Amino acid sequence: MLGADDPLDPLPRRVLVAGTSGVGKTTTAARIGSVLGVDHTEIDSLLHGPDWEPRPSFVADVERFTRAAGWVTEWQYGTVRMLLAERADTLVWIDLPTVVGLWRLLRRTVRRRIGRVELWNGNTEPSLWMFFTDPGHILRWGFRTRHAVRRLVPELALTAPHLRVVHLRSQPEIDRFVQHLDGRRG
Repeated sequence: MLGADDPLDPLPRRVLVAGTSGVGKTTTAARIGSVLGVDHTEIDSLLHGPDWEPRPSFVADVERFTRAAGWVTEWQYGTVRMLLAERADTLVWIDLPTVVGLWRLLRRTVRRRIGRVELWNGNTEPSLWMFFTDPGHILRWGFRTRHAVRRLVPELALTAPHLRVVHLRSQPEIDRFVQHLDGRRG
């Protein structure tokens, strides 16, 4: 696996960003897309239809955008994980300490709920009280799945040898990695 300061030659063109809920996958993916000059497709926007129902066109939408020469998205959802991995050239693994990821997830969820931020297709974060009643609440989900990516990425590295895996363990490493990409592009 590569680190934040390892050179990537050639520059990535099809990038996945992996990590647990709340670590900053979408923010980092958007930053990478911007510095590489490729589209960032937020995968949550393709999955979640109105009332949080999965969109029937999800897999077809993922198949369509991953045919492009360049793109960046988050590596999520079992139904498309392998398709994404097959078509990507680089996977950026954000592996922050568990407490950092959970704290960020809590802050983000509360901010979105209080601000009634519209996420995808008219959806907003549900009431914070649902944390106590809904086993699928994002905070419970984040806690329950906090170690899943730490199993999935090393397995993927073995089964997808074409994929360069960049392992980032802190916000300064994330920032340096993106800066290096921007410097190399320029």
